[in-house]
Amino acid sequence: MEDAYRILHQYFGYETFRPGQEKLIQGILQGRDVVGILPTGGGKSLCYQIPALSLPGLTLVISPLISLMKDQVDGLRELGISAAKIDGQTEPVAYRDIMRSAFRGDLKLLYIAPERLAQESFQRAVKNLPIALVAIDEAHCVSQWGHDFRPSYRQIATGLSALTPRPIFAALTATATEPVQADIVKGLALQDPLVYVADFDRPNLYFNILAPSDRKKTLLSFLADGQSAIVYCATRRTVDALSAYLNDQGVTAVAYHAGLSAEERERHQDAFINDKVQVAVATNAFGMGIDKPDVRRVIHYNIPKNIESYYQEAGRAGRDGAPAEAVLFFNAADIMTNLFLIGQSREPNARQKLDAMLGYAYTGSCLRHYLLRYFQPTEDLPPACGHCAICDGRITTTDVTEPARMVLSCIARMGQRYGTSLIIDVLRGAKTERIRSQGFDHLSTYGLLAKSSKGALRDVITLLAAEGYLAVVGADYPILKLTEKSRALLQGEAQLSMNRPRSVRSGQGHLATEDLDETLFHALRQLRREMADNLGLPPYIIFTDRTLQDLARRMPRTPEDLLAVHGIGAVKAKKYGAPFLLAIRRYLQG
Repeated sequence: MEDAYRILHQYFGYETFRPGQEKLIQGILQGRDVVGILPTGGGKSLCYQIPALSLPGLTLVISPLISLMKDQVDGLRELGISAAKIDGQTEPVAYRDIMRSAFRGDLKLLYIAPERLAQESFQRAVKNLPIALVAIDEAHCVSQWGHDFRPSYRQIATGLSALTPRPIFAALTATATEPVQADIVKGLALQDPLVYVADFDRPNLYFNILAPSDRKKTLLSFLADGQSAIVYCATRRTVDALSAYLNDQGVTAVAYHAGLSAEERERHQDAFINDKVQVAVATNAFGMGIDKPDVRRVIHYNIPKNIESYYQEAGRAGRDGAPAEAVLFFNAADIMTNLFLIGQSREPNARQKLDAMLGYAYTGSCLRHYLLRYFQPTEDLPPACGHCAICDGRITTTDVTEPARMVLSCIARMGQRYGTSLIIDVLRGAKTERIRSQGFDHLSTYGLLAKSSKGALRDVITLLAAEGYLAVVGADYPILKLTEKSRALLQGEAQLSMNRPRSVRSGQGHLATEDLDETLFHALRQLRREMADNLGLPPYIIFTDRTLQDLARRMPRTPEDLLAVHGIGAVKAKKYGAPFLLAIRRYLQG
């Protein structure tokens, strides 16, 4: 691992690995297949980029989006690392040049889309390449349990089966439950892989939920500080309307969704990456291929369809490790929109996934721990994280223990054989033929919650399912059953709370950074933007916001001092350091 540490510092400017990186890199260097589940912003790319520089031969990287490949290749080339990509827009002449470089051994990393492996000509060519490592990014796409299932990922193992000797395989993704992890191992034909599941926690992210009476005005208040943000919407129509509204209000914004032409999407994406605009308003088609580390806020204008999508999208804030904020706007109408979209798509397990997402929106317990338990079911968590809107009191909670017990009691008395709608009707005392014919109007729980609305009872049932007090069984006709956990609530050994998000925003401060000279920081950001414009690069390729913050704190005086700054290695210090040292010197001289 000595060589890995040298590469880490020399090229990437880091002194230590993030959790999981060292173990996965060591596994690859020892010749083992690996599966790495690291949260968005957890440094997945280093897990194969560093071995690529240590191992002889070529590393083939399979990546799902052109934008993701371009981002990675541009960043590597700026570090002096030989990398190239082949995609659907690669001209024949450029393709031949790239393949010649690969055959000559001039390339260390070659990025391709999974669909490329279906081409017989490429399969023939790849047999003759000295491939030491195959890295599969966004590996959850191989699984039908995953939120971005992509059939072409199922062909990866077949497309590379003829490689001799067999290279090492590294499968990496940000969000994968246990069924998805099993699918990754099977679908990619991995051999006795080292599996590492990192802690999914992102301590620098502050989680918040709001129920604004005026979503547009509340959104404006979040964007008033001018920091980079992504706003996710459920539909293309909302994206177009909201981006137009923000621009009318003086907030520079671009729209991004599948209804735009490829040229428009690329232009809008480049404007956001290069800090030409402050906000990207997008459907979930945006962001998978974006490595922009200085997004300070991700705001979900509508409730997503599942927690996997939500956590991956929220994780696009603060990838540089600096304070960032993930905000969910709650609106009951979004539930109906999602139910319609689920009906149209026929995704497997979609309704159960939506119920879990709604459970997050309703829960009265720590928001961070709700998310962590979803991906890593465990009771070994403290009661509060101290850094979310529930824990710091921004969201008030209501005790719903009594109505929850009544719901559980009613389900038990009905024999645990029915779905949500009938249970709600019995609790509200509905006078229907079905209830009379089944004799449910004689149950002690009949009409027990007659004053509660259907919506309120559905919310309680959703929360009970999300918190593990109810199991939803069956896909076509889901029924509700009690769990082992139900007994504690029924017998008074547990309590259940539901949140009540505030309708207006209250206070800021989550993005404040301590001991930072803000004046110098903004001067360095301006210098970075000017340099990026002159070089035709995204600003973060030069230095990330976190690096600029460290520069503003440390105020280095010499080239040697630069090497102690987060994210500055020998290559970047030599390439970009002098103008920043000059700016700091002038600032100190007044």
